[in-house]
Amino acid sequence: MIRVSLILLAAFSLLAADKPAPPADLTTPPGDAEKLADGLITKRVAAGTGSEHPTDDDLVRVRFTAWKEDGTLIQHLSPTQSLVLPVPKMIPGWAEAVKLMVAGEHRIAWIPQPLNGGKIDLGMYFDTELLEIVPRPTTPPDVAAPPADATTTPSGLAYKVLRAGSGDKHPSRGSTVSVHYSGWTTDGHMFDSSVVRGTPSEFPLGEVIKGWTEGLQLMKAGEKTRFWIPAKLAYPHDKTKPQGMLVFDIELLAIK
Repeated sequence: MIRVSLILLAAFSLLAADKPAPPADLTTPPGDAEKLADGLITKRVAAGTGSEHPTDDDLVRVRFTAWKEDGTLIQHLSPTQSLVLPVPKMIPGWAEAVKLMVAGEHRIAWIPQPLNGGKIDLGMYFDTELLEIVPRPTTPPDVAAPPADATTTPSGLAYKVLRAGSGDKHPSRGSTVSVHYSGWTTDGHMFDSSVVRGTPSEFPLGEVIKGWTEGLQLMKAGEKTRFWIPAKLAYPHDKTKPQGMLVFDIELLAIK
C-alpha cells in the first residue's frame, strides 16, 4: 500500500515493461483543473459509468501512474495490471482525489507535499483510473453459529450457499483451486481475507485445513458459500492459528 510501503511500488515498477516519460503538465496544472481548499488539485480526464463514490470503508481497484514533481517515476501499472487498496491506506491526497471519483473514471491529481503522508519531501502527481469500488467484507450476521437453514455434513461441517455456481463440475481432493475468501472467529473478528488483499488465493485442495478440503468439493465454479468449520476440522494442532469454530465465506473462482 502506498502509505504503508513504498517498497511495493518499487517492486511493481520493476515489472513495468515501459516506463512513461513525465507528463507535460507535471508541475503546471491546466487552468480548468479544480483546486480544493487544502491545496489538492484534480482534473477529470474521462467520466465514469458509476454513480457512487468510494468511502473510507471501501477498497478500490485502481490502475495508476505516479511521479514526484521532479519527474521521478514512482509507480506505473500497465493496462493489464491493477491494484486493490483500502482507501484509508492510501496517502491522504490520493485518497481524497479517489473519493471524488466514480467507477470507470479517469482523473489526474496534483498532490502538494503536506498531503503525501510524509513519505516524500516533494509534491506528487497521480494519473488514476478507478476500475472498481470493492466493499469490505462485513461480519456475517450468523457468525456465532450455523443458522437453522444451514446443511451439516457427518463430519460436523455446516454450510449455506450464498450464490449458486454454474455447471456441474466439482473439484476433487487432487484439484488446484482459485478462490476469494474471508474468515472470522465466532466473536466476529475477521482474521484473514483475500478480498482485502485484492488477490485470489490458489492452492492444491489436499493441502489446506480439513474443513476447506471437504467444503470446497461441495462447490461449483462461481459459487459462493459460507462455511462453519468446527475446531477439529480447522487448526486443532496449531495454537498459532485462530482456535475454535471458524466461519469462512468462500467464492470458488476456478477449478484447475
